[in-house]
Amino acid sequence: MRRIALALLLALAAPAMLRAQEPCPAASSQPLALPATRAALAQGRKVTIIAFGSSSTEGSGASGQDRAYPAVLEAALHTALPEARLRVLNRGRGGEEIEEMMVRLETDVIAVRPTLVIWQAGANAVLRGMDPEAFSATMAYGIERVRAHGADVLLMDSQRAPRIIHAPHFERFDMALNTLSVRLQVPLFSRAALMDSWAASGLPASAVIGPDELHHNDRGYGCLARALAQSMVASLGPRHIAGR
Repeated sequence: MRRIALALLLALAAPAMLRAQEPCPAASSQPLALPATRAALAQGRKVTIIAFGSSSTEGSGASGQDRAYPAVLEAALHTALPEARLRVLNRGRGGEEIEEMMVRLETDVIAVRPTLVIWQAGANAVLRGMDPEAFSATMAYGIERVRAHGADVLLMDSQRAPRIIHAPHFERFDMALNTLSVRLQVPLFSRAALMDSWAASGLPASAVIGPDELHHNDRGYGCLARALAQSMVASLGPRHIAGR
């Protein structure tokens, strides 16, 4: 009976395991200016990265927390930068939009004294029909609060998922984040551009988005995290690590 139960568990787990191991399309690095993080690495200080956001940060749709993008990102950064003393903390909470995030910004982000905050936002604003101008104003206030404590902020936009792109005016929130990036001079890691490049290479959204047509599956989170790590390392790189 134990052998049968074990075989059944392995059979159920196999699809997720296979998705996680499937290769990711080649992606061009996105330029990311992260001066506080670069300085901390160069000086050999500890680097705390907070992944802040909603369900796409928390890991909805992943087969486990170790498959959510923050965990995969941490592993990829440790591999690329073995001498760096860094950690990635997952501060995603499903269902939240910018107002709810602002309520916990002090306790979940600023109080931890992060070096870098990766802030994923906009998907729930699209789905709830939030006013893009109100979204932008609240985001700008939050970004300035984080930067006032000396941390880098890296924005991340929404995934190219069916429920997002079929929502009215979804592109206005992509534009809002792009405008914030330029106006406040904070880098943007565009998940939308990344997924567009995946589609151009022959990888459809259905291969990286789960059955809910909104959240990534294990493969999607893994490819997202590795592409983000690639862009971060290209900006921070081994040559910026103390002792190199």
